[in-house]
Amino acid sequence: MSDVQPFASRVSVEQVEEGKFLAPKFDENGLLSVVTTDAETGDVLMMGVMNEEALLNTVNTGEAHYWSRSRKCLWHKGATSGLIQKVVEMRIDDDQDAVWLRVAVEGGASCHVGYRSCFYRAVPTKVENGPIELNFTETEKAFDPTEVYGDAPNPTQL
Repeated sequence: MSDVQPFASRVSVEQVEEGKFLAPKFDENGLLSVVTTDAETGDVLMMGVMNEEALLNTVNTGEAHYWSRSRKCLWHKGATSGLIQKVVEMRIDDDQDAVWLRVAVEGGASCHVGYRSCFYRAVPTKVENGPIELNFTETEKAFDPTEVYGDAPNPTQL
């Protein structure tokens, strides 16, 4: 095992904001926020988090890896479903605490519910009385989750 550290130390604001080396700032839980978009259309596909291992695996494989907060484990997106997210471009924000992935998705969908995007509902604004009714922005599922995932546990937590 190499003693070479993949990330630079965070030594100054200038180095973090203007420097040329990756110096990520993981939160108190060891996580970075990740926004994932379709490289071709620009559509937001999902929001997730990465720990250090997920970030390094993404860099080293060119495929998206995340930390699953609900399952509490490393998650190679598409390992079960085949809906692999191939990284076209990865960016880090100015203070290096958030990642933007632009991906090409094998199979064309990223949501475990079967929709193309995890953001398949819109929230109206200026609603006077609740409960707030969501508007579906995707009307058809891209795949049948039961066929793709079988009896795998649903990651959604109540």
